[in-house]
Amino acid sequence: MIKKLILILFVTISAVAFGQTNSENFNKFILDITQVESQYREYYNNKEYKQTAILLQEMLGLVENLKLTPDEVTDYHIFIQNIKAGIYYNLTCTYALLNQKKQAITAFEQAVESGYSEYRHAKTDTDLDNIREEKKFINLLDRIKQFDKLVILQNAPGYQKEKRDSLPQFVYQSPEDNNLQQVRSFFNLDSVAGNGDELTQIVNILKFAHDAIKHNGGNYALCEFDAIDIYNYNKSTNKGVNCRHLAIALNEMYLAMGIPSRYVTCLPKDENDPDCHVINSVYSSQLQKWLWIDPTFNAYVKDENGNFLSIAEVRERLISGKPLVLNEDANWNNETLQTKEYYLETYMVKNLYWFECVAYSRFNPESRYRKVDNQYIALKPVGVGDNAVGSTVITTHDPEYFWQAPPKREIKGK
Repeated sequence: MIKKLILILFVTISAVAFGQTNSENFNKFILDITQVESQYREYYNNKEYKQTAILLQEMLGLVENLKLTPDEVTDYHIFIQNIKAGIYYNLTCTYALLNQKKQAITAFEQAVESGYSEYRHAKTDTDLDNIREEKKFINLLDRIKQFDKLVILQNAPGYQKEKRDSLPQFVYQSPEDNNLQQVRSFFNLDSVAGNGDELTQIVNILKFAHDAIKHNGGNYALCEFDAIDIYNYNKSTNKGVNCRHLAIALNEMYLAMGIPSRYVTCLPKDENDPDCHVINSVYSSQLQKWLWIDPTFNAYVKDENGNFLSIAEVRERLISGKPLVLNEDANWNNETLQTKEYYLETYMVKNLYWFECVAYSRFNPESRYRKVDNQYIALKPVGVGDNAVGSTVITTHDPEYFWQAPPKREIKGK
């Protein structure tokens, strides 16, 4: 089971890096605690739990000894509390694995007091089996049930149809564009895609992008945000890129092959939650539908009958409790396999409350160094945000508009 602290640090570092913090103390804190966390992960994976507990206590010490100005405390309070809650949760797991039940219960209470709210994760984490029947653990678990991300999603307002006259059209750059032709040639995408049917080609390109470009949620890459520059940056620095840039790179690969695609930001209800996740929505002409494609985790989703599902369908199935099947080779950086229970029911369920994407899906859509005038479109439940005058974000509550099929394209032979 992936430990909470790993996810918390992944989210926190990503948000801090994106914000380009100027706090030397906080930057040093993140660096120090990340180094200890890396050691912790190694001992945890090797089941050396006594050493794991020592390292977690060391991380708590780093949190307690962090010196910040009043302004920095305001800026980073949420991040710090999330890290603290994650440390206490991992201590709970460690003590439970050592069969030290009293210490485990105490640590879980401290995690809850620090803001730990991952009800479903704690409910299913096998590390906690030794304390699962303890009365105090049950009471603490019931206390955080209200924060369950699935419950929040299930209670989200519905959608409604809207007039489209004033809404922008979704546009997909032609594969004949010179930049996209360079992407196709640079990555030898015809060979990567193979000679199979369209679905096979879509999956092959996904796996190629996942394997070719390393992911690091904490790194806001110093490069242009197009597939070629992102790839070269990764190879020249050996630094990964965040989920947004990975999805942008994959998006261009699909567009270069004439396959309509968008990179879609999946967001939570909580405006104070610094975490979101960016994946691709790829249109299959073969199936006449959008597909859930995630390059960070080499992931796609099917129903119980083996049918590929879209982002909208996965969201609806989570709400209604229908079966979901994650591909068996879904993984992070070819290091950590993903499970449906964690990836969909614990992590992504939080980030399916609303969505946002650019109206024009194209090469280098969010240039780091050049001014780009983008229009963004957000799909939100009814009552969750309205159009702001002069805003570059247009809010809609109409899923049929947001997920409309792309214009039909002429299919050319190879």
